[in-house]
Amino acid sequence: MNRAQKEEMVASIRSDLENAKSVILASHMGIDVNTVNELRAEFRANNVKYRVVKNTLAKLAIRDTDLEAIADMFTGPTAIAFSEEDAVSPAKVIKDFAKEYDEFEVRGGFLDGSALDADGVKRLADMPTKDEMRATLLRLFQSVPTKFVRLLNAPSNEFVRLLAARKRDLDESA
Repeated sequence: MNRAQKEEMVASIRSDLENAKSVILASHMGIDVNTVNELRAEFRANNVKYRVVKNTLAKLAIRDTDLEAIADMFTGPTAIAFSEEDAVSPAKVIKDFAKEYDEFEVRGGFLDGSALDADGVKRLADMPTKDEMRATLLRLFQSVPTKFVRLLNAPSNEFVRLLAARKRDLDESA
């Protein structure tokens, strides 16, 4: 790789990471290619980018940025997972994958200006994703009007039940 290609790679890594909501560093050393391809497919399905980077180029890309806090984590074979849409999705996919494959090593990550260790990535994975939070909020918005309508209908429903019970009483006595 010549100097121009390296500069282009550094610029590419920097542009990817500066738009990322969170960055997770991992190593898939010792895992076969087909399994890694399944992992990549899972990342794509969750709108997460996953790429293996050369450590020296990655360190150059994060120099003089907030991400410089994780420069020490770039040792050995390193892959980065990041999403421009949701901070939690990369951590969730990685946590699920790491449960199945012991060889998969989660090194740490970066979120909101601070470095995360491997435990921090696991805690991040336990948080709801952006879509899950939207669904919860939508359920909340729908539940209040639904309960209000039920409350408005309750007196009329009770009145109908009262009339039905009275009719039954009259029918039984006749």
